[in-house]
Amino acid sequence: MRFVTVRDLRNKPAQIRRSLLEEKDIVLTSNGKPFAIVTLTSERVLEKSLAMMRRIRAENAAASMQKRSMETGTDKLSLDEINAEVSAVRERRK
Repeated sequence: MRFVTVRDLRNKPAQIRRSLLEEKDIVLTSNGKPFAIVTLTSERVLEKSLAMMRRIRAENAAASMQKRSMETGTDKLSLDEINAEVSAVRERRK
């Protein structure tokens, strides 16, 4: 997988586009750190590709919440304790 700086993307878009046709995926970096993935797509599969990426993002978020729950011990709360916590938060929002 090729890494491309945002500066190169701005200054050499045609070259980066050709690379994308070969590589299929490119990682964009800023200050030496990856921050985005550019992936080859087409009109025909755009919506399906976006849906897949959103599913993956949601799965990652759920896994992160599960991990944090296990680290803090909240995974062991009973249903009554969970409902009490939800009610308390709702009351504070009023």
